[in-house]
Parts: sequence; structure tokens; C-alpha cells
Amino acid sequence: MNISENTAGILKEIEQKYESINQKTDTQLEGLLWSKPVTYWDYIQTDALLNLQVQRTVLPDEMVFILYHQTNELIFKMILWEMNQISSSQNIQAAFFTDRLSRVSRYFDMLTTSFTIMENGMDVDQYMKFRNTLTPASGFQSAQYRLIEFCATDLVNLIDNRFRASFDYTISNENAFEILYWQAAGKDYKTGKKSYTLEVFEKKYKASFLNYMEEYKTINIWQKYKQLPVQDQETPALREAMRHFDYTVNITWVMQHLNVAIKYIDQSGIGDGEATGGSDWRKYMHPKYQKRIFFPELWSSAELANWGQEQ
Repeated sequence: MNISENTAGILKEIEQKYESINQKTDTQLEGLLWSKPVTYWDYIQTDALLNLQVQRTVLPDEMVFILYHQTNELIFKMILWEMNQISSSQNIQAAFFTDRLSRVSRYFDMLTTSFTIMENGMDVDQYMKFRNTLTPASGFQSAQYRLIEFCATDLVNLIDNRFRASFDYTISNENAFEILYWQAAGKDYKTGKKSYTLEVFEKKYKASFLNYMEEYKTINIWQKYKQLPVQDQETPALREAMRHFDYTVNITWVMQHLNVAIKYIDQSGIGDGEATGGSDWRKYMHPKYQKRIFFPELWSSAELANWGQEQ
């Protein structure tokens, strides 16, 4: 049997690969004889993916709602994948940092423009009917979105705006968790009593959140940025990528979400104007109230003061 020089070289590299993990190359190669050729549908798991949509009603536009939110969660996973590459990188370089953060921003740009699917792609009457079957579920129960926030910035920037100025940096994660800004969406403002929506969310994810909060204290996006040499921090492309990410996540995307909620919940004239999870969604969502800002040091005093204000 004649083996080309190229094939021989590949076989040699394969042998070295398996020797390095104490495996027999012949066994691995023989396994190829019985393996199936890969297909698109097997690789992407198309059948499984397309069977994840289960409606609670017979209203057709509920399928749009389900698919849209499942797509969002897949994009959130892509975002976390890129952010974690930045956080886990040793001796990170400005070019790599900028490239990965630009990827994240493109994903959020896509999420922002995609809200037209929700805004113009569902019958208002149908939405106001099937949303009643979603109570007490709420969009703030997206665990991946919470992880994105922990991965992005220092904990103080995620604290409820009422407590941010007096935030104790020595506070435990457990106590800080109770005053995160989104806690206000699930608590009675006067009594502090937690809603069922918040209670079940915490029961499922709180332990994971606390672990993530601890892990990312020193490796979140802001901390990785500050670990760069000063001259790299001043790189125009990187600073612009940081600002674009911050503005897109905390103003553009949030406002698009808010405007869709206003159309269906406030302006439809149907229902009681309340969120399915019972939150004060107008103040919870609008950036001018909480002023969620991942990288406040990258913005001017005027920009910070006018954060989220309508132009």
C-alpha cells in the first residue's frame, strides 16, 4: 500500500496525539471504520431543537413568543461563551480583548434589532390572552442574563441604586445578593416580602449565582480591562468596544424591551397593566431609574448624569 508523504505525516501526528494520553492509535483508527459519517441534522441536533417548543394555549402567536425567547437564551449562551474567553485568558492582549468583546456587542446589537419580531410579529389580542397562562413567570428569571451581568462588572454596579452609594465592599455575597437591583422587581417595596416569582427563581439558581459572584470578583470584564497595561487600556478600539457594550446592554437593548412591553401591556387597553411576575416593570426596566452601568469610569460626568434619559 502506497502512502503519500502528506498522509504519513498526518498519521504520525495522530500517533503522537494518542501516545500523549496513553491511548493505542490502532484502536482509535479502527474505530473510524464503524463510525457514521456526520450529517447536518445530527451535528446540530435539529430534531431535538425543534421539539423544545411546547405551547400552553392553542393561540398561534404563542409559538412566536416561545421561539423568540428560546433564541434569546441561545444568544445569551454565545455571549457567555465569548465573555468567559476574556475572563479565563492569561496575560490577555488588547487585540484579543477587543475582538471577543466586539463579538459580544454584535450579539447584543442583533438582540436589540430583533425586538421588531416581538413588537410587530404578534397579534396584541392573542398575546394578552396567552400571557395570562404565563403567570407567575417573568423575564427577569433568565439565569443566563444574570450571569452575563456578574461576568461583566464589579458587584457594586449591580446593586440597587438606593443602596449603591453606601455599599459596603466588605459585605458578604449572601448579603449583597439581597440588594441586587433586580431583587426590587420581586419584592414588595414597603415590606421587603419576596414574591413567589422571586422565591422559586432563587431556589433554583441562588447557589449558582453566589458561586459565580465569587468567581468573577477578580476576573469580570472590568477587572480584566484594569489588568491590562495603561497604554492598552487607552487603545481607542478597546475603549470604544467597552463603551459600546455597556451602552447597548444597559440602554439600547433595555429600551427596546421596554417599548415592546409598553405596546402590549400599557397601550393595548387590554388587561390590568401588570407584569406576569407582578413587578413594577416600568421602573425596573427603564435605565434612568436604576442607572445600571457596567463601566462608569469610562463615561463623563454628564453622560453618567443623563444615563437613560430620552434625547
